[in-house]
Formats: sequence, C-alpha cells, structure tokens
Amino acid sequence: MLENSKAFSGFAVDDVAAAKTFYGDTLGLKVSEQNGLLTLHLAGDRDTIIYPKPDHVPATYTILNFPVEDIDAAVDELVERDVTLLRYDGFDQDDNGVLRGRAQSQGPDIAWFTDPAGNILSVLQA
Repeated sequence: MLENSKAFSGFAVDDVAAAKTFYGDTLGLKVSEQNGLLTLHLAGDRDTIIYPKPDHVPATYTILNFPVEDIDAAVDELVERDVTLLRYDGFDQDDNGVLRGRAQSQGPDIAWFTDPAGNILSVLQA
C-alpha cells in the first residue's frame, strides 16, 4: 500500500526561529521555512520537517544521526561552533565526547549533542 510513498520524517521544537538558526547557521544545513514549518534539506533528498509544538518535550533518544567521514574533525568543528557534546554516565567516552564503539566492537564511533529544543542528535563515523 505505501511501498511507493516518498515518506519523510519530522520532529517538534518549541522555537522554530531558534531551530532555523541552529540547523542553518550552526550546522550549515540547507533549510527553508514555509507556513510556520521548517524543512531540513538533507543530503540524499532526505528532507525532514521541523514543526512548532509549544508544550514540546525533547525525546530521550537520538532523533537525527549525521554520518561523517571523520568523526574527530566533525566533533572539533561542532565545538568550534559552540555546540556542547553530551556526556553519558556509564559510557566510556573519550576527552572529546566520542564513544569509540568500533574500538570495542560495539558499533560506530559516535558523539551526541542537542539542538536548542533539547532534541538529541549525533555524528557517527560512516
């Protein structure tokens, strides 16, 4: 029934203007705004909608992952752009906030951060 539908994902924020600045300026993504909705134009034609929700509560899980070729360079650039990396109790993250999963045969190297609405995002080694 839906196998040919060009599905897309979306998530909520409490402030679309702050999200537009963060995703567009801080992360350098192509964004557009129409009818109060923000669209992230991600690589591979993977548009994602961001919509306002006044009583927004951030998810407790990662809502958007960005595969990168060099996680250390990506983390350094995020920090240069004043993005704070998250640290989780019980995770053996290095000094830069990267969980070195590949070194422990537990998945890709990954680091987490949040957008202004508290939504959890990640960069992970592709």
